[in-house]
Amino acid sequence: MQLTVLIEINGTQLLAGHICGHSAHDACFSYDDSYLSQSKPAAISLSLPLQSTPFSPRQTRIFFDGLLPEGFTRRSVAQSLHLDENDYLSILHALGKECLGAIRIVDETDTDTSDDYELLSIEQVKALAEEGATKSVELVVSSHLSLTGASGKVGLYYDGKNWYLPHGNAPSTHIVKQSHVRLEHIVLNEMLCVQTAKNLGIATSDSFIINTGTGNDEQVLFATRRYDRTLSAQKTIHGLPVPRRLHQEDFAQALGICSAEKYEQHNAGYLKKMFALLRTHSADPIADQLALWDYIVFSYLIGNTDNHIKNHSLLYAADLQTIRLASAYDMVSTVIYKNSTHEMSFAIGGEYAIDRITRDSFRAAAKEIGLGEKIALAHFDSLADRFPRALDDATERLCADGFTQAEELRGRILRTK
Repeated sequence: MQLTVLIEINGTQLLAGHICGHSAHDACFSYDDSYLSQSKPAAISLSLPLQSTPFSPRQTRIFFDGLLPEGFTRRSVAQSLHLDENDYLSILHALGKECLGAIRIVDETDTDTSDDYELLSIEQVKALAEEGATKSVELVVSSHLSLTGASGKVGLYYDGKNWYLPHGNAPSTHIVKQSHVRLEHIVLNEMLCVQTAKNLGIATSDSFIINTGTGNDEQVLFATRRYDRTLSAQKTIHGLPVPRRLHQEDFAQALGICSAEKYEQHNAGYLKKMFALLRTHSADPIADQLALWDYIVFSYLIGNTDNHIKNHSLLYAADLQTIRLASAYDMVSTVIYKNSTHEMSFAIGGEYAIDRITRDSFRAAAKEIGLGEKIALAHFDSLADRFPRALDDATERLCADGFTQAEELRGRILRTK
């Protein structure tokens, strides 16, 4: 099998390289000579630096498998396509026309140039909310879209009024998630967390709730504007400006850690590695380290124990020459749910259990990652002091919008403190 890896740079898709092998077990990625010979070539991942020799099957799998859905969504997609869920190459070929970031995966048989946006009726949007993962998998397969994570997600185009399903090479503008049937008010939970974070000055992706009925779980969707897409008037489809792709990768991909190991074990030092990466590669390492620190402190305050390394990403400039920390995303208070884990996704000062993490834990963490103790604790204290008011204001705003269940969620979050 040979798959072609394309990457969009300044709005133009370029051949970056190829993945070649007999199967997912021996497939290797290598940069194309034409890509390496550019005046300023840039690596597609910090874990795949520019080189003329092929990368190992393990290195290849870690980055490219990291572009694919996980868990139930992956199993459902594989079943729909009659593929083995461990065959990441075949799944990537099926879904890789639209990935996170600026990567596209094609082969010589891909000749579809019918870029289009299909207008979705309100009934189809309602079905996405009501039918949940089943409907999202159907849309993912039909649009050849690959989004990471285990929850049902689909990439759609939104013009401020209507929703469209992208086809061909047409990029999406928003990621839309349906409510999780086992976790009550999960959409409202995420919106409450996002609004609270914004109130605290944490950079988050623009998000909103799509209410297709009276606001019940089966009638709402969570929409997030993609930070890795920017609208351009240079090309339109049906009068809709077509977005440009910006490249991104999550910290697991950048650090060469496979998706199955996104939750740290045995004090493997994920936090230290993340901050070291920012110090080395960020265009503004001080600002980005403090932003990441604030997000980690906020996850502790809000009770988000699912804040693993794939829920943090790097965003590349349009020319791939500079890198910054991406906006925060996937914010949920997990500890308010019965039977949810109280173990953090990575250690804070050597401690995993959120109930045992204290200000001193963050003091130890600051020392471990090389962040000045004085400024780190000043940020911690400021966020902790302002958190109750920020949560109150977010609750009031959502209640004013008709989502009165936010008050109950607020109480559950505060009771975990």
